[in-house]
Amino acid sequence: MHRFAKPSVFLKLTGAMMPWVVALTVILTATGLYLALIGSPVDYQQGNTVRIMYIHVPAAWMGLFCYVGMALCGAMSLIWKHPLADICARATAPVGATFTALTLVTGSLWGEPMWGTWWVWDARLTSMLILLFLYLGYIALVNAFDDPERGSKAGSALALVGAINVPIVKFSVDWWNTLHQPASVARMGGPSIDPSMLAPLLIMAFAFTGYYFIVLVLRVRLELNQRRIRALQLSGLFDERPVASGDHDELAYDQGHNAGASK
Repeated sequence: MHRFAKPSVFLKLTGAMMPWVVALTVILTATGLYLALIGSPVDYQQGNTVRIMYIHVPAAWMGLFCYVGMALCGAMSLIWKHPLADICARATAPVGATFTALTLVTGSLWGEPMWGTWWVWDARLTSMLILLFLYLGYIALVNAFDDPERGSKAGSALALVGAINVPIVKFSVDWWNTLHQPASVARMGGPSIDPSMLAPLLIMAFAFTGYYFIVLVLRVRLELNQRRIRALQLSGLFDERPVASGDHDELAYDQGHNAGASK
């Protein structure tokens, strides 16, 4: 993974991929929404309320997926000192928090007509709320220090400790008696959900994944540019000559990384 540590390599690779990912994400989103809102059948018990599932479930999957990615990046930052790992973790946290918050909101909208209440303190809902707090805690912690290096280490440690909550969220419906139904997609013996509902659900999940990749790349690029500008300002090069891509990106990033580490 260290060959992708150079900003120039990362920017070149993601720059080539972005148009294809954007186009694919738009197609998947349009197709998924059409199938979810029009093409899929109405549930015989829940009626049209079941259509909330096509946003709620993929958002929940992405909330867990983003946290696992954030924790892995934290581990790479702590153990192997991967230069871009911390940046990716910081870029992932707000996206994962948004997906988790969307899960809780859509879950409340779906639960009220089905359960007769907006919120219950069952294992799945409580563990998802804890996941949101872990995201918010990470965001607050990495920005709580004047020294970015200390903030990164503290945030990475929190992300790794909080990863224990991910299997709790996943298996909470199996370990405890909750209002949520057991797993119907990722289960032994194959999915139990009807294919007419499974198809739009998976399409929306892939669309959400594409959206996450797009936002992640944009946020990483923004952070790299901000670090480059700060490094060039400190070195006095910012006002002397225009900034080019490639080696200047790597030089500026290394200067900014070393400047932060020396504080």
